[in-house]
Amino acid sequence: MGSFAAIAASSSGIRRFLRVFLVLLLLLWCSRRGVRAADDLVHGKLSGIIIPGFASTQLRAWSVLDCPYSPLDFNPLDLVWLDTTRLLSAVNCWLKCILLDPYNQTDHRECKSRPDGGLSAITELDPGYITGPLSSVWKEWLKWCIEFGIEANAILAVPYDWRLSPSMLEERDLYFHKLKLTFETALKLRGGPSLVFAHSLGNNVFRYFLEWLKLEIAPKHYIQWLDDHIHAYFAVGAPLLGATESVKATLSGNTFGLPVAEGTARLMYNSFGSSLWLMPFSKHCRADNAYWKHFFDGKEGCYHTQHCEDVEFRSNYSGWPTDIVNIEVPSARGPDAYPSISEVAQEITNTMECSRPVQMSFSAREVADGTFFKAIQDYDPDSERLVYQLRKLAIILHQVASHILIIG
Repeated sequence: MGSFAAIAASSSGIRRFLRVFLVLLLLLWCSRRGVRAADDLVHGKLSGIIIPGFASTQLRAWSVLDCPYSPLDFNPLDLVWLDTTRLLSAVNCWLKCILLDPYNQTDHRECKSRPDGGLSAITELDPGYITGPLSSVWKEWLKWCIEFGIEANAILAVPYDWRLSPSMLEERDLYFHKLKLTFETALKLRGGPSLVFAHSLGNNVFRYFLEWLKLEIAPKHYIQWLDDHIHAYFAVGAPLLGATESVKATLSGNTFGLPVAEGTARLMYNSFGSSLWLMPFSKHCRADNAYWKHFFDGKEGCYHTQHCEDVEFRSNYSGWPTDIVNIEVPSARGPDAYPSISEVAQEITNTMECSRPVQMSFSAREVADGTFFKAIQDYDPDSERLVYQLRKLAIILHQVASHILIIG
């Protein structure tokens, strides 16, 4: 994740992974020293392509923003993520540059941010004597590569705007086109395929890229393209079945050690389209055809069924050790549960105070298909944003799946 506490945990996980990765580096290094194996020629030409994780890429301002009551205004190329100095001194101004519109994923009208480029964008998020080590992500990994003699042109980073949904990554930034060109450039530059190192959300990005590629390359050339450009794929902290931490961040906010209130953290996280990309889902359901019934009831022109194996409905927990969510909700609903949001605030009655809460549990499938968020919509007005994003994502999945079926 993208804060000091989470980054420290991520860095620890990466360091553990480095011990295993050391073997690979030794192979590359030894091939340069004359130790020959059957595939020495390939090892000497390999490139490393890094796809960073959630909140693991620097974002820089692409606007001029005057911050009242603060000497720290935002100018083009100023660091937004992560600049703890501005976060502490001008949080409202900083939020304008980091938040997205939850309904269309556009920037704030006064400030926009874009991902930085190159390796420097993923090594330390907030460079500095104190903040640098605390926000280090890939820096130690790069130092290891240099110590083992890996050439500078053999390591390429492909940063992206980790706030965006997969469709917006391509629509706004043409990210997957750029990623494809990066693989092709590495092949021309080094003469061999690439090793893919994906961390956290970067694994979902890479897997989405592989599906996107099927629509860009003729089917008979797809496998050949993969063989020519990708030698191996290393997944670091991959949320292959989603991440339960994303549910916590969605419901109550998770500051990850940043000096912000949980409510602010929740507002920020729920404005990002990528937050749904990390939601847990069932291992028994096919993600490519998950048409979410709750959002298409009564809509014409859509055929909506969930493609889950029978075992999903015969067993509990959707392949997870337990239910993903166990919550208690008040017996009263809507404005009665939260009088402060009604147009005319009313005191909570004694009956409501003494009413017993309702206990509800939801599996990974029910989180992924929208059942959970529909169930709490009456109790939590903020969940409306998530319901909208889920509906929009479901439509995109339906269109992509239909496109794949037509091509197939």
